[in-house]
Amino acid sequence: MASIETIGVMTKPAVRQAGEVVPGLLKFLGERGIKVRYDEQTAVYLDRSDGSPRAQVPDGAQLVIVLGGDGTLLSAARAVVGRNIPLMPVNLGGLGFLTAITAEELYVELDRVFAGDYRVGLRSMLHCELWRDGGMAAQYEALNDVVVTKAALARMIDLDTYVGANFVCTYKADGLIVATPTGSTAYSLSAGGPIVFPTVTAFCISPICPHMLTNRPVVVPDDSEIRIINKAEDANAFLTIDGQVGGPLFKLDQVVCRRSEQTIQLVRPPKMMFFDVLREKLSWGQR
Repeated sequence: MASIETIGVMTKPAVRQAGEVVPGLLKFLGERGIKVRYDEQTAVYLDRSDGSPRAQVPDGAQLVIVLGGDGTLLSAARAVVGRNIPLMPVNLGGLGFLTAITAEELYVELDRVFAGDYRVGLRSMLHCELWRDGGMAAQYEALNDVVVTKAALARMIDLDTYVGANFVCTYKADGLIVATPTGSTAYSLSAGGPIVFPTVTAFCISPICPHMLTNRPVVVPDDSEIRIINKAEDANAFLTIDGQVGGPLFKLDQVVCRRSEQTIQLVRPPKMMFFDVLREKLSWGQR
């Protein structure tokens, strides 16, 4: 990482702890002569009105600190995608698989970053395209997952699914999740999908409450193109990217997923490995 002159800060809204952490963080950075850019929500905790839209916070920054949970990190990832800027996720409560640094560890870990004693983990992303009536209607980048799910009051939906030129099956289910290794510990895990080590070059296809109990999650190489054809009637299915953006699907819409050219850099504590996080977050047995 280049020498740090400017840091961006993004914060989850309505978190009591943030009201204590944010002012202290800016004081800490100011004492070290580091400029700070922050989003509108961070400005609320400072009782100020000079916050920038989240997409503008990374401008000119060499590091972005994300205060919140995994959802805040996913939002921040969309803001920095395509830029060579690491994210430093700090957990302010909640499960937080991706936000492994606690608020109590924040300043210690920042000093390590300033001293060059840190790890950066590269996380792969999914590129998603929505095709409608022969043309591309939208495209997205996902860090966790691309999900096609039934609308709130709809019955199970039918989804024709292909991996490359190979027909997998027609899933009759509440939906289908295509997850990155990073996303394997999110919605996909709740749907019975496997935990995938972050550096494995694969994607996981997990059905949500399938009608056929023999429909199980499938792990495919990440150079595969995954194509999902929505057979449900208009507005009976919904496309969601990282649980945060998306929209309703029309009948015969096609959702195409492939490995993105973009990656996300996450600053990781030097002594906390992936299995340490699993033991802590999932309460696995200790030695």
